[in-house]
Amino acid sequence: MSNIILVTGGARSGKSSFAESLCKNQNNRIAYIATSIAFDDEMKNRVKKHQESRPKEWKTYEIYKDIYSIIDEIGEKHDTVIMDCVTLMVNNLMFTYGIDVDKATSKELDELENYIRDQIEKLLDAVKKTNLYFVIVSNEIGMGIVPANKLSRIYSDFVGRANQLIGKYSDEVYFVVSGIPMKVKWWKWRDL
Repeated sequence: MSNIILVTGGARSGKSSFAESLCKNQNNRIAYIATSIAFDDEMKNRVKKHQESRPKEWKTYEIYKDIYSIIDEIGEKHDTVIMDCVTLMVNNLMFTYGIDVDKATSKELDELENYIRDQIEKLLDAVKKTNLYFVIVSNEIGMGIVPANKLSRIYSDFVGRANQLIGKYSDEVYFVVSGIPMKVKWWKWRDL
């Protein structure tokens, strides 16, 4: 039976380091799902730092769309998986969907959010059918002021609802602040 763990926190809170430590503590075959696209020098530098922080023997899969389609393959070769991160996955799905989010109608935005939700639900369903220890990293971006521009508000809403969905079906949820993890959920969704 799978074990799904969500690790969330603010930018530079230490969530990725904590998530990696959870995986290292499993002491087995580990896969890393990277959802980022290195589109500029700053992002390339961030990706490089993440790569340098994890052990070389971890197998990396670079994918942000249809992640569910590789879960069986990963489950055959690995026992533990870290997926970093949901916020970049949502960002990439939004910008590759094919609509101008700033000019989109309410119906188009609903369709886009349903597409993102479907991607997440299919991923969670695929993971639930495995024996993987699956750690998902996400940013908690909804704790500040409401963004002034439409695109940022839509993004914040989509990520917030994605985090809620993942949190609901996670067996454990950690919130990381200043490098300190706090366990905020410790019961299994299957018990609800």
